[in-house]
Amino acid sequence: MKNNIFAIALTALALSIATGCSSAEGQADAPDAVIFETDLGNDVDDALALAMLHNYVDQGKIRLAAVMLNKKGVEPMMLADIINTYYGHPDIEIGTVSEGVTCGNEDSNYAKSVAEMTDQNGDALFPRSHESYDSIPEATKLYRKILASEPDSSVTIISVGFSTNLARLLDSKADEISPLGGRELVAKKVKLLSAMAGSGTDPNTPEYNVYMDAAAAKKVFSSWPGEVVMSPFEVGMAINYPATVIENDSLWPSMPNPVVEAYKCYQPMPYDRPTWDLTSVLYAIEGAESFELSQPSVVSVGENGTTAFTPDSTATRRYLKVDSIGAANILERLIHLTTFTPRAVLVNK
Repeated sequence: MKNNIFAIALTALALSIATGCSSAEGQADAPDAVIFETDLGNDVDDALALAMLHNYVDQGKIRLAAVMLNKKGVEPMMLADIINTYYGHPDIEIGTVSEGVTCGNEDSNYAKSVAEMTDQNGDALFPRSHESYDSIPEATKLYRKILASEPDSSVTIISVGFSTNLARLLDSKADEISPLGGRELVAKKVKLLSAMAGSGTDPNTPEYNVYMDAAAAKKVFSSWPGEVVMSPFEVGMAINYPATVIENDSLWPSMPNPVVEAYKCYQPMPYDRPTWDLTSVLYAIEGAESFELSQPSVVSVGENGTTAFTPDSTATRRYLKVDSIGAANILERLIHLTTFTPRAVLVNK
């Protein structure tokens, strides 16, 4: 059976390469760029969301141009590198936050735990592509470089952490990379910001991603020059990723898997975890098939991290909603998208 799977994978890969090489348009046929903005290392849903994005890369639906980190420290960079390498896309760029917010005590530092895992010989369990992380670029500079190189109105940004890097991008000045300031560059290049943030039903309770850098969130959600769709707290709470999936080895193509190990390290097993970040990824790539979209609204961010949505037909902000049937359909889709067999694993068997 392995030989048959291997042959099918190679055939598909050959057809993909042949199709790409025969295209008269060349680069024009490449999928649009996606940038993943994440606080990887705080909650484990970021790791699952990154696995989903690698699935979409393997399907040819997106180019994952960069993973931008808004959580400080070397461990998030290491884990992003490990996941990118495991899923066969080690060349994806990584950007890091400079002088970002302090997250405080965490339930566990799962990023550090996964990065320090060793095999029976004492070697690092998970390969990575960087020998050192000293040269990882600051996110604002990397954003400007990527956006300047992409076609107009083509880039999707998925933000599932703090708004620090995005606010700094908006404030960035014209430079040797682009004659456009940050707001103008975003307006020209970005078609969608899909953000896990806020609450669409409770304007009085702070939400973590907003609360941690409320000033940046206020700037982004009030002045981002384009469409913003927010997956609020209550949507992720309605769809819980099952521990039984993590514990079922038959669902995972190759063990050990850094995303599986991250889940096991985050909290004592078994536990189900809300799918906050995964829902933002799903909407950004597949649209609102199983979601409902709110009416256009103006978003007001309070100093304490609250969010209030005021309907306004001229506004460019919406938030996702979901009912019980939609939640069940979304969960099934999320499980499928996270337990896939990476092309890199197939080819290396």
